[in-house]
Amino acid sequence: MSSVETAASEVPGAVLNPAQQRAVDFGDGPLLIIAGAGSGKTQTLAHRVATLVRRGADPRRILLLTFTRRAAAEMVRRVGHLLATSWHSGAGPRAPESLAWAGTFHAVANRLLRQHAEALGLDPAFTLLDREDSADLLDRLRQQLALAESRRRFPRKGTCLAIYSMVMNTRAPLRACLERAFPFFLEWEEALRRLFGAYTEAKLARQVLDYDDLLVYWLHLMVEAPACLERLFDHVLVDEYQDTNAIQAEILRRLRPSGRGVTVVGDDAQAIYSFRGATVRNILDFPAQYAPAAAVLTLEQNYRSTPSILDASNAVIGLARERFTKDLFSARGAGAPPGLVTVADEDAQVTWVADRILEQREAGIPLKQQAVLFRSSHHSDALELELGRRNLPYVKFGGLRFLESAHVKDALACLRWAENPRDTLAIFRTLQLLPGVGPKVAEKVAESLGGTGSAPLHTTHHGLCPPSEALASLQPPPAARADWPRLIALVTRLHDRLTPWVGQLGLVRRWYEPYLEARYDNARTRLGDLLELERLADASPSRERFLSELILDPPDLTGMEAGAPHLDEDYLILSTIHSAKGQEWDTVFVLNVADGCLPSDLATGTTEEIEEERRLLYVAMTRAKNTLELIHPLRFFVRQQSRAGDRHVLTPRSRFLTDSVLPRFACSAPVSSSLATPASVTPPFRVDVAAKLRSIWS
Repeated sequence: MSSVETAASEVPGAVLNPAQQRAVDFGDGPLLIIAGAGSGKTQTLAHRVATLVRRGADPRRILLLTFTRRAAAEMVRRVGHLLATSWHSGAGPRAPESLAWAGTFHAVANRLLRQHAEALGLDPAFTLLDREDSADLLDRLRQQLALAESRRRFPRKGTCLAIYSMVMNTRAPLRACLERAFPFFLEWEEALRRLFGAYTEAKLARQVLDYDDLLVYWLHLMVEAPACLERLFDHVLVDEYQDTNAIQAEILRRLRPSGRGVTVVGDDAQAIYSFRGATVRNILDFPAQYAPAAAVLTLEQNYRSTPSILDASNAVIGLARERFTKDLFSARGAGAPPGLVTVADEDAQVTWVADRILEQREAGIPLKQQAVLFRSSHHSDALELELGRRNLPYVKFGGLRFLESAHVKDALACLRWAENPRDTLAIFRTLQLLPGVGPKVAEKVAESLGGTGSAPLHTTHHGLCPPSEALASLQPPPAARADWPRLIALVTRLHDRLTPWVGQLGLVRRWYEPYLEARYDNARTRLGDLLELERLADASPSRERFLSELILDPPDLTGMEAGAPHLDEDYLILSTIHSAKGQEWDTVFVLNVADGCLPSDLATGTTEEIEEERRLLYVAMTRAKNTLELIHPLRFFVRQQSRAGDRHVLTPRSRFLTDSVLPRFACSAPVSSSLATPASVTPPFRVDVAAKLRSIWS
């Protein structure tokens, strides 16, 4: 929320509108709150939790599930404020208490699994793998199983992980997932089954879990010992329910089988994360899974956008095949209608958008209150070049994440090794930082140190002996001999229980700096990331908590900011639509609102995919407060490897902007001589990229 234009419904203690009040006061039966964009759902949910506590609910037995740690923290803050206000005014029955269980699905799972680790055959000190580490482990296993040596193309590690993740999150059979999303790898079904079996065993041997395992183990705990967790919570509230996957929905059903005390909040019109395994069916089918059916209450008053923007957004989503009917409205002044701007081509689009950004800035709209949204990350490439030429600073979201940077992963590997001596992936990465230690040597030593090799070097009848002793007993490669004592000293300090947690990452950073300078040209910039990481570490209560939270909710990488925005008081926002969900700006531009881009040609194979693309456009449109402009380039440049040479193709506007929807827009076409179609331009047609890709792999 903007500090200047915070909506009234989002102010702690603000008066609720009638629909919000009905949701807050609803009884204990299962409840679905359909909360339209900008309708104050966070405040409504916070008031409902506070009301439950005022009525006598024990805050220690309330489970609040969100999809980001920030959302959970904000919810706890608001509930605390509401309870404190009522207590000080004499209206509350008790002094305010903090919610004991509030966080993301994965964070709550991590906490529960550590409490019940032994019942699941886990070490409570298990460590978590990020997606790159998971993919690397799969890659090593596919090589050990000789799958990578086949003459026919076996899926790469990233694809293997995507297939595995889809199976885990959708709870669908492997074959069904392959047929749906990876049909060109159907021939490898049995080989993939062997690979995933080996992957499971390898994780158990190393006492590591990947991101998907957290939910799988939580559900397993619910199945095997339902009474253990059913009695733990009296009330379960879930935010952004449209973003849940099949396994999360099943966990919720098992937590409160009767539906008593269950409240879910979401918007089916903003379900856009099927690529993560989420399914819109969870929210659409929620009422019918209980008998009697769950109540459905709708929040339609929007506190963000002008009525003109809402009118156009309602028209776009109104054509959806299946939805909970709602029409957003606003008490604000009508405002200017959203624009649908037709430009000649991609170059004209870039020029027009950059000009409009500067016009808005001169009109008093800061760059931070302007956003350019797009379907795919590469759609902003040309605009980024133009912004650079015009010296316009910007930050792009939807790109590199903090934990994907090599220098951060290097530093964290040392801490992971200290936390879990069996984590051979962490040992493997740390050893390779030393000169003269290549992958083969590092893997052999790591497997031995971690106790997963054929001849572990440092086991006793009590288990693994201290890693520092094992390192000291090894003969290092000649090139690493000078560095070996420093590594032993670091490992000794990190594994010593008397070494306080605060400052441990500082120890790692100082040990790592010589390797950072030797490996990277921009070592100074990367050092800034490590110093920021060190600050976050020192603010965390423990090493386990720090490592877990980084995986569960990683911060953005500071280096992703283009044009050194830390030197500027203002900067523009560039974002994929997926990354923009939950955000809002005064002015929003949406690039490439043309068939083939929005909807993407790669996402038009099924009706379900097309409907999700429609929801993507709706999400983009409802991010705008006062000004919304959709840009439709008539032509796209296509580079060909043929004698015919490169060419342009004409594209129609997005199929979601039908003739019935157009009256809600102010349609315009900037005057440009290039709007005239040259004789060499190919007649209009759609490029079915999906069909071409399928033909390649078939």
